[in-house]
Amino acid sequence: PMPLHVQECFKYLNLKEGDFPISEKVSKEIMSLPMNPYVSDEEIEFIVGSLAKELRC
Repeated sequence: PMPLHVQECFKYLNLKEGDFPISEKVSKEIMSLPMNPYVSDEEIEFIVGSLAKELRC
């Protein structure tokens, strides 16, 4: 995950790293799962299987 204020599409706002330290800290501590209305059932099963495999470690 990348905070919105440092993404290319929001460059016009002239914001930089450090402007929102809490969102930047949180973005380094969370896991972002792919989600959109076009994720197929097979992709969902792959994501869930991969996540389950990693969490068993």
